[in-house]
Amino acid sequence: MQTFFVQIKCQLGKTYEVASALADAEIASEIYSTAGHYDVLAKFHLDDEHDIGHFVASKVQVIPGIQDTQTLITFKAF
Repeated sequence: MQTFFVQIKCQLGKTYEVASALADAEIASEIYSTAGHYDVLAKFHLDDEHDIGHFVASKVQVIPGIQDTQTLITFKAF
């Protein structure tokens, strides 16, 4: 199982719509609003045989209102 986070920058005024769309899609295990360069932080779990880049491009970045993303791949949970 792969665990990774995606920081999401939303178009102005679209943060809650983006977060709701992520929640409705049921693809993220946790979704948080954040302050700083990004507006939303989402945690994902993906089976090892799936490609993270393809998943982000085809499932996350296509959500209306997303302007930019940054993916953080994790190695080990403590």
